Amino acid sequence: MKGSLIKFLDEVGYEYNEKVLSREYEVSRLLKSREGNGKAQLFNIEDSELRSSGNVVDSRNKIIKALMAKDLEDAYRRLIESSSGGHNLKLVGSPILKEVEHGLKSLPFVKFYEKDGGLYLTSSVVISCFEGICNSSIHRIMLLNENEGVIRLVPRHLYYLYKKAIKKGVNLPISIIVGVHPAIILASSTSPSLGRFEIESASNILGSLEVYRSPIHGNPVPYASAFIAEGYITEREENEGPFVEAMGCYDKVRMQPILKVKRVYLKADEVSHVILPGGLEHKMLMGFPREANIWSSVSKIVPKVYGVRLTEASGGWLHAIVSIEKNHDGDGKNAILATFASHPSLKHIVVVDGDINIDDLGEVEWAIATRFQGKDDLVIINNARGSSLDPSSVNGNTTKIGIDATMPLGNRKKFEKAKIPD
Repeated sequence: MKGSLIKFLDEVGYEYNEKVLSREYEVSRLLKSREGNGKAQLFNIEDSELRSSGNVVDSRNKIIKALMAKDLEDAYRRLIESSSGGHNLKLVGSPILKEVEHGLKSLPFVKFYEKDGGLYLTSSVVISCFEGICNSSIHRIMLLNENEGVIRLVPRHLYYLYKKAIKKGVNLPISIIVGVHPAIILASSTSPSLGRFEIESASNILGSLEVYRSPIHGNPVPYASAFIAEGYITEREENEGPFVEAMGCYDKVRMQPILKVKRVYLKADEVSHVILPGGLEHKMLMGFPREANIWSSVSKIVPKVYGVRLTEASGGWLHAIVSIEKNHDGDGKNAILATFASHPSLKHIVVVDGDINIDDLGEVEWAIATRFQGKDDLVIINNARGSSLDPSSVNGNTTKIGIDATMPLGNRKKFEKAKIPD
């Protein structure tokens, strides 16, 4: 079954933890201690009606497998191209679903850190169709009770549909799915134009995708979804947060809409999903679609992009390293500008040559030390819109810096790295 999380876990390998974990801190301790070890984690959470998984795509190698790609460049291309052209959605009948007894409390809501505002659901994909426009995107939800939670909405497409519904005097109907193939989460993490349905993009990645009509709203839902909760985003608001974001800092408390759930169902042969806030998987799922955007944009202005990295220490969000081949000495600066344009949240960029290993920050520093002069190679953009994840920004505005640490084309021997022959 395409779109199945449990089948993906079988492909990448997982460790099964038999102990039933407390919702407070034990899940985050497990995921933090085992992230980056090459295997996903499968475990049980107290009072949750399905097994849960984590660290599902906490590395680029797992992302490549999730996108059914042959290498990293192919993964970028497949993700970029998934949002254009037709789609391979196949409408089928509903699977056998069981209605859960305790509503939202049956889902894998977890308290991850000591100052969290409450129990959080971090892998929820929210599907909404309103007035002919369908959207799929990922949103954290803070548990209030069995039937209510507070959803974090940033001003993107779901927020647009929500505001449109409220203006018409109705609540926005939504279907929340948890426990899906990571290609569906990656597609839902992209930002295509309004009206392009991210579930259709996921079907293009996977080759096809079976969907059924959700029990209450009739929204198209991937057949293999482990949990589905049907309800509405209401006009009522409540304080949401604190919550740990990708930088590992606490996001501020803000008023956010309350969602009200009517029914919650599960598919018994699937598994759920927990994403550790500030963990490697969180950073990969946020950053990888932006890496693909950067790769696509910079590829249009230079002969070759060897690699793109949104760095782990910057939350997979604020710092980029881009490795290129140049035709002209101005290409490094053009690559900086293209990178900023393709990911406006960026704060600092380093552009290097193809002989620099961008996964080795020592080599990147070496390139800055030997190939960069501030008076010639520094790009500074003052008072630009940045990211709210940067605690040093002022009302979201920041100073952006680009470092062109590439060799000048006319005198490359002077900058050549010494090698010891094999």
